[in-house]
Amino acid sequence: MSDKKHTTTSGIEIKELYTSANPVEEKPGEFPFTRGIQKDMYRGRLWTMRQYAGFSTAEESNKRYHYLLKQGTTGLSVAFDLPTQIGYDSDHEMAEGEVGKVGVAIDSLKDIEILFDGIELKDITTSMTINATASILLAMYIALAKKQGADLKQISGTIQNDILKEYAARGTYIYPPKPSMRLITDIFEFCSNEVPKWNTISISGYHIREAGSSAVQELAFTLANGKTYLKAAIDKGLDINIFAKRLSFFFNCHNNFFEEIAKFRAARRMWAKITKELGATEEKAQMLRFHTQTGGSTLTAQQPLNNVIRVTNQAMAAVLGGTQSLHTNGYDEALSLPTEAAAKIALRTQQIIGFESGVTDTVDPLAGSYFIENLTDEVEDAAWKYIDKIDAMGGSVNAIESEYMQNEIAGASYQYQKEIENGDRISVGVNKFIQEEQGLTEVFNIDDSIRQLQTEKLNQLKASRDNKAIEQALNNLKDAARTDVNLMPFIVVAVEQYATLGEIADVFRETFGEY
Repeated sequence: MSDKKHTTTSGIEIKELYTSANPVEEKPGEFPFTRGIQKDMYRGRLWTMRQYAGFSTAEESNKRYHYLLKQGTTGLSVAFDLPTQIGYDSDHEMAEGEVGKVGVAIDSLKDIEILFDGIELKDITTSMTINATASILLAMYIALAKKQGADLKQISGTIQNDILKEYAARGTYIYPPKPSMRLITDIFEFCSNEVPKWNTISISGYHIREAGSSAVQELAFTLANGKTYLKAAIDKGLDINIFAKRLSFFFNCHNNFFEEIAKFRAARRMWAKITKELGATEEKAQMLRFHTQTGGSTLTAQQPLNNVIRVTNQAMAAVLGGTQSLHTNGYDEALSLPTEAAAKIALRTQQIIGFESGVTDTVDPLAGSYFIENLTDEVEDAAWKYIDKIDAMGGSVNAIESEYMQNEIAGASYQYQKEIENGDRISVGVNKFIQEEQGLTEVFNIDDSIRQLQTEKLNQLKASRDNKAIEQALNNLKDAARTDVNLMPFIVVAVEQYATLGEIADVFRETFGEY
């Protein structure tokens, strides 16, 4: 009998054998939704198969979107480059070397028109990974939907819009926390009236995990942030039974198969309790709906084809955990943006799980497993301990400003790296089963000429638009930002006049300051 202690990545000890668990009497589709938010789950409809894509120019990304839609993807997911994420136009000196590199460069409504050329927004759902400038990108999307003649009451999709995790883990914030929270609640209020099917925030644990947190920390810090957004919306006078239905979550899925499944089951149960305590009485307002992406930080540059197996393992855990939407990473993403070949294999992975594996034939197939039920309870208990600490500090904003979350994530990241380096945790091809590298023959590169292309487009735009109307729209926005009126209608007007992303972000920099 081995004396070696086995633990999950969060440090929860795993027993050699489980022989009992609390009996699970609840049913799927019923509070507290441990077993899933729909009664029939994937028998009724498979999860949305999204592929996260965006690179270079709007023209190039548009080609990839048409390719993915032809391959059978059922929802688009847009990656934006760093200048777009932090509110700089492509010709700004701060954008040098970054234009089009980690996502698509968007400078104005003109780029959004090109990005979705030939794609009817009424026919697809679009997820946009954007935070500090989420209000501006959403306004551009709405402006394009109007130009296409779409019914705004019917268009659907998601903006990430989760600024708290930017301060805690990712770093693409612009303004201080309080005005950032104001922009978020303005979006909640505007969309509940104008774009009611839009998911106004995707509260993200993904980047918390990518920064090195454990599974438990990812769960706890994400739900604590979600609780803060709920309270901010309630303080603005919004009805939790209406706006909570338009919140969604974005989780990571790493390699520890059973811990990840337990994390997703615990997340639903915990969110149901949090929303109920804050006054939600309708079941749809108590449901945690989530998108999953397989773990980018788990991909290895060594023996990159091994990543196909990692991604399959993670995707299966996400499905068994009850995800509503899934993105699978390309096997080559530790080396570059995904090639078309890698993106196709990633999508086929989801399709094979969905149509060939049989795991979708029944709801929550692992329910009642002694191990899964015990682990779900333990993950939940460990996450509540973190949330109780954060509540005692006065909530997420205070926990972030005091750097509590950041320090906890850094500690977990250091511990994980130490375990890899001393061989206590095995990474195949990295610290065990190493072989001489042969590398991939094809990687995806973006050259620096993209910035020049975008700058030329900006110059043409500024020469052809009505600059007096722009000046008026930006002045109106500035005046509004100094009051407490909802800013979204003013942003929509500015983007419709072809004000640039950077011009609008600069109005807020001037009014709110930078953090």
